[in-house]
Amino acid sequence: MTVHLPENRLTGKEPVLVAALTDAIVDVYGEWVRDLVSIRLAGVPAGRFAQGGEVVDAKASVVLGVRAGVFDRPDAAQITARLGAALTDAITRVVGDDLRTGTMVELVASPPERTFVGGVPTV
Repeated sequence: MTVHLPENRLTGKEPVLVAALTDAIVDVYGEWVRDLVSIRLAGVPAGRFAQGGEVVDAKASVVLGVRAGVFDRPDAAQITARLGAALTDAITRVVGDDLRTGTMVELVASPPERTFVGGVPTV
């Protein structure tokens, strides 16, 4: 997953945020997924987050790559809702609850034949 946060809100909180985000994914999928969670934190300099044409400093963006099959499961709505809530909760617990309304979580689906680790398909 890639997480964009205001730089001034992120600095110094990276280890705690990484742990909280990882735990959020594990809480949804189970302990087996812990070693598969990959996180990239990107600090956004002041003045470079905007919404509605206005610069804001209480915004976060999460893009989480998931297997396309998650949307075919009978419990897809519950799983995706839990992911969105768990990731938002992790961010607000670490960085501040004022980011809650400005946090967007986007689930991006990828079929297994389009996912590679170490140059090898993860089919």
